[in-house]
Amino acid sequence: MPFSHRSPLPILTAATLVSALCGAPPATAAEKGRDRLAVESPKYVPLGAFLGSGAEGVGRVEQFRQWLGAPVTVGRTYLPGNDWRYVEGPEQMIAPWARWKAADPRRMLVVNVPMMAPNETRAPVPVLASLLRRGAAGAFDAHYRTLAQRLAAYRAGDSVIVLGWEMNGQQYAGRCEPDPAAWRAYWRRIVTVMRGVRGARFRFDFAPARGRDAIPWTNCYPGDDVVDIIGTDTYDQPTGGTFADFVDEPYGLRAQADFAAAHRKPISFPEWGLFRNNDNPAFVRGMHRWIMSHNVAYQSISDYCPHGVWACRRNPASTAAYRELFGAAPAAPVSKAPPSKTSPSQKSPKKRSSKSSKSSKHGSSKHGSSTHGPSRRAATSRVTAASSASVRARS
Repeated sequence: MPFSHRSPLPILTAATLVSALCGAPPATAAEKGRDRLAVESPKYVPLGAFLGSGAEGVGRVEQFRQWLGAPVTVGRTYLPGNDWRYVEGPEQMIAPWARWKAADPRRMLVVNVPMMAPNETRAPVPVLASLLRRGAAGAFDAHYRTLAQRLAAYRAGDSVIVLGWEMNGQQYAGRCEPDPAAWRAYWRRIVTVMRGVRGARFRFDFAPARGRDAIPWTNCYPGDDVVDIIGTDTYDQPTGGTFADFVDEPYGLRAQADFAAAHRKPISFPEWGLFRNNDNPAFVRGMHRWIMSHNVAYQSISDYCPHGVWACRRNPASTAAYRELFGAAPAAPVSKAPPSKTSPSQKSPKKRSSKSSKSSKHGSSKHGSSTHGPSRRAATSRVTAASSASVRARS
C-alpha cells in the first residue's frame, strides 16, 4: 500500500489507553481456570489475532478473549517499514505489548520485522538487489541490534520475529526475488546480530505467502541454523478455490508441512483469514482441521474486513464457525467489537478492483503473479499501514 494512502492516526479512547497501560479488567476465577485448562490441554495451539499494532491492539485483546471464550496467548504486532527508525522498534509500540506479555508467562509476542526501509516501494529490481547485498555486508546491522536491545530491555527478548515476511512475493522491498543468494545471506546476518544481544532468546519465523508466487519460497530458505519456525500467510483465495486446492497446490500447505517436518521445525500461521470467497465457513473449518492435526507453534487470524470474524461483521457464518471451533462457548452473534472509527477494518487498503490490481506491480504480489497462475492481491500491506498509524508522526 503506497505510503501516501496510509490511514490517519487512530483516536485512542481513555478506556483503550487505560486497558493497554494498566491491563484489562481482571478475569473472573472461573475464566482463569477455564483458560488454564485450555492452555494446558495437549490439543491447545497458541492463538492470537491481529487487532492493531500499538496500544489500541493491546486494548482489544481482552475483549476478543471474552467474546471467544478461550485463552488468547499470542500478541501480534507489525513494525512499520516507513524508515529505519521504525524498524528499530518505536517504544510506543513495543512497550504496551511487552507489558501485556509480561502479565502472563503463557503469552508469546510475535513481531513482524521488515528487512528493508522503506519496505513498500517501487524501486527497480537492480536497486533492490543492491540493497540486499548491502544488507548482507552489514550496512543495516545497527538497526537490528537496536531493535533487539529494545525488545530485550522490555523483557521481550524471547519474542518470535517474523522477519521479511512474504519474501516470495513482490509487495515488499525486502523480498527475495531480486537476489536470492544475497537475501539468504542478509537474513543470516540479521539473525546473527539480533541473537548476539544480551538477553536475546528470539525465535525466527520464516513465513512466505502460500503458493508459488514470484519465486518458490524454498529458494529463499536461509538454513536450519537461523530458522526456528516455518510459517505461511494463507488467505481464502483465489476465487473458487477450495481448501483442498490450498493444501495440494505447488508450495501450498502440504508442501509447508512436509518441508518443516523434513527440517524438524514446527509450522505457524502468522496470518490467515477470509478473502476472495467472502463468508466461507468451509475455509475456517479447513484451517481448524489443519492446525489441530499438525505441529503448529502458533496461529493468528487477521481480524478485520474482509478477513476477520470479530471486528468484521461481514462474515456471520464464518464467525459462528470460528467461535465454535476455536472458542470454548457455543457460536453466538458478534458482540463487543471495537468502535468502527478505531477498528482495524478501517485500515484495509484493499479497495482497488481486481482489474486495476493486475496492472499494478504491487497488486499481484500476494500468493501469485501474473506469470504464475491467477493474480492474487497482497493481503498484508494494510497491516503495515495499521502499524504506521500506531506511531505518532515525528518532526
